[in-house]
Amino acid sequence: MKRTQSKPQGSFDPTTLEIYRALFTSAAEEMGIALRRTAFSPNIKERRDYSCAVFDGSGRVIAQGDHMPVHLGSMPMAVAAALNEINIAPGDVIALNDPFAGGTHLPDVTLVMGVFGKVGSGQLAVSSKKLKPNCQLPTANCPLFYVANRAHHADIGGATPGSMGMATDVYGEGLRIPPVRIMRDGVFCEDIMRLLLANVRASDERRADFEAQLGSLQTGATRLLEITGRRGVRESLEYAAHLIAYSARIMRSAIAAIPDGIYEAQDALDDDGISKEEVPLRVRVTIKGERARVDFQGSAPQVAGAINAVEAITVSAVAYVFRCLIGVDVPASAGLMEPIEVIAPRGTIVNATHPASVAGGNVETSQRIVDVIFKALALALPDKIPAASQGTMNNLTIGGVDPRNGREFAYYETVAGGMGARPALNGLSAVHTHMTNSLNTPVEALEYAYPLRVRAYAIRKNSGGKGKHRGGDGVIREIETLADAQVSLLADRRKLTPYGLSGGEEGTAGRDEILHQGRTRPITSKGSWKLSKGDRIRIKTPGGGGHGKS
Repeated sequence: MKRTQSKPQGSFDPTTLEIYRALFTSAAEEMGIALRRTAFSPNIKERRDYSCAVFDGSGRVIAQGDHMPVHLGSMPMAVAAALNEINIAPGDVIALNDPFAGGTHLPDVTLVMGVFGKVGSGQLAVSSKKLKPNCQLPTANCPLFYVANRAHHADIGGATPGSMGMATDVYGEGLRIPPVRIMRDGVFCEDIMRLLLANVRASDERRADFEAQLGSLQTGATRLLEITGRRGVRESLEYAAHLIAYSARIMRSAIAAIPDGIYEAQDALDDDGISKEEVPLRVRVTIKGERARVDFQGSAPQVAGAINAVEAITVSAVAYVFRCLIGVDVPASAGLMEPIEVIAPRGTIVNATHPASVAGGNVETSQRIVDVIFKALALALPDKIPAASQGTMNNLTIGGVDPRNGREFAYYETVAGGMGARPALNGLSAVHTHMTNSLNTPVEALEYAYPLRVRAYAIRKNSGGKGKHRGGDGVIREIETLADAQVSLLADRRKLTPYGLSGGEEGTAGRDEILHQGRTRPITSKGSWKLSKGDRIRIKTPGGGGHGKS
């Protein structure tokens, strides 16, 4: 089905444009609020590991909630995959998590729904007619918008609880979902859900989270129809296009402020968890006028371990870095990437191909991509770019059977660390940085939901790099299992430390340990282990790099 892109026609009123920016953004934000309040798992409800966005009728993102950067920059590819595969009709909801069809890694499941309406002299109403190909508003019944959300499910199957283990291909990581309908004509597709829930742990929790995602989509659709009902369809769609064009102009202006030139940098991941070899990433950022090219040629080939990033992740990381350079509040729309070209060679660590394992590409390699781009841009903008932050999400999963009720459980969390020092300020301590915008799981919520006990949660003092401005400190988080369990860790920056800038020192590397019967043993940053009741895992996260000579 061919889809046409609406283009802004003529001039626009700046005040009205700002009103629409707030309207569309608030719709995405309210979707997130609805998802958070109705979700069942602590990972979504407490950590807020989800994202929501609004798209126009051709699948271009108009606005996003202030959610997870790693989700938001990659979600447009998932929506594009859904639209390419399925002719979405009113009442349909599409689910997908396939990393090679717009997804990121398997626990991140995206739902997409069309927002339809009848255009006429009266109020806008939801239509039950089928979508017609090549339709154009306002003379035909078409999707006015699409709404989408992405949530990280605490388990999606695979060899280890939490679905973040060290499989060597995507088949071992969990259930892979191509674009499929989980709701058709407003009716839940129970066959699809039974198939899905039969392949995951804690299936009741998974179903509840899916239902929360569905409710979130309905919230977004309702708000968008209210906007078009009040303001009119034609004006609403025209200003959606104006917002996209405005974002592109703002990004071009931000790029133009960077001195023309070619800026190169190299960084690396510690290893892939299978081999002990470093996995290098290289980037060449070319700035010419109002355009930027970000070229990753020379980066490592895809690897056996689970740190491969798909193209959507790399594009998402690039979008995040360049959005950080904008000093004004700008609509997070498709226009932001219009002046930026991304070259990510297929078959490499930044654009892995099937059947590569990808669980860590979304969470670890995305962070290193950000690190290496900032490192390159520091050559052009030394007074604006911070030193490296912790550079990892410290992904921890614990699963087993809860002795309190006999049910399976799967706990997943990312652990905060140190922010890199800024040119004029110290880095913050114990925060989630860059591609993650999540929170911690509160101790009370964690211990209530799982047979786990938090034995320590503290700042890792003096782990930030020294300098004129110090890097932020990491944290120490120690968790005891109250049942036999399987624990998995997927982390980085345990060998290669977060870099400092302008003479600032490096941050301290992370370290991880298991405590068994009073004895402590170090563990690797990527792997899976059996824990007995009473065992503990201790995570010491990296500090950020320092900035400037002390």
